Amino acid sequence: MKNKEFAYITLYKRLRGEITRGAYKYGDRLPSKRVLAEETGTSVITVEHAYNILADEGYIETKEKRGYFVIFNDKDSFSMPDDAHPPKPTEHHHAVAEDFPFSVFSKTVRRVISDYWDELLEKSPSFGVLELRQAVSSYLARSRDIFAPAENILIGAGAEYFYSLLVQVLGRDTLFGLENPSYEKIKRVYEANGAKCRMLDMGRDGILSHKLAETDAKVLHITPFNSFPSGITATASKRREYLRWAKSRDAIIIEDDFDSEFSGLTKREDTVFSLSDDGRVIYMNTFSKTIAPSIRMGYMVIPDAMLPLFNEKAGFYSCTVSVLEQLIVAEFIRSGDFERHLNRTRRKRRSKV
Repeated sequence: MKNKEFAYITLYKRLRGEITRGAYKYGDRLPSKRVLAEETGTSVITVEHAYNILADEGYIETKEKRGYFVIFNDKDSFSMPDDAHPPKPTEHHHAVAEDFPFSVFSKTVRRVISDYWDELLEKSPSFGVLELRQAVSSYLARSRDIFAPAENILIGAGAEYFYSLLVQVLGRDTLFGLENPSYEKIKRVYEANGAKCRMLDMGRDGILSHKLAETDAKVLHITPFNSFPSGITATASKRREYLRWAKSRDAIIIEDDFDSEFSGLTKREDTVFSLSDDGRVIYMNTFSKTIAPSIRMGYMVIPDAMLPLFNEKAGFYSCTVSVLEQLIVAEFIRSGDFERHLNRTRRKRRSKV
């Protein structure tokens, strides 16, 4: 099984590289599954699996009885064709994650109280306890291809706290560009902290290209996966378009990865953070969906270039999450129970499709 998985992931990465480098251009037809299997010395099933991942991520599409065609478009300008008809809005659920392993979690709580009783009485560092930041760092490397040391991870009391902190760090005179529609609290919290917001209309694959080209925002807040309430997931082309936009404007991207954990896909989409090579993306996520809304805890990954700014503007704040809760979640991740819970939930959801 491991060899088979390695084969289709290797083939997927090779094809993705060829597409992004332009060996296969927009509109090109890919080799048939049988032909590519013969060329690569793999099975047709392996090729089909790799093609399915590329299709899930928006690099290619299937045309009935015609084959697989490249839809990835890496133009240098923001003039790609727009679709002004986004999908129907989706519902927003805040229920406790289904089938949550309460018995396992309760054992984790007891173990932490027993093993870390001396640390529980100490004050948390401003960026969060090292154990949790290390656990999140390892988890992101495994699950999201985000490689960031613990020193670059900031723990805080959920997304709304981070929105407020970002305004203080990036400046109240900075214009924030937001998806339209988007989760209403994003705009409300930014504005409550003195920031100005510009709403950017969404198309079927993300923010409309001409809206990006027109805005004078210096910070772009995006939810590339399953954006609420539209349900839109940004395609591979759109994610790279966001990065080109940020580079051309000397702007910053805030990647809000809320509600991405329970994807039914066989391979997770590349995050904008993992695609970035110039330190312009701040990545954030919370445990509200994966554990429970009552766990008011999230994390931000800060690129190296922005760490001095965050330390200057926010390093004096005390961490807003208790040491006990941080150590419990750290142990839950480190033991593997967190990811086992995610995998069980994903399998159950896929079986219902």
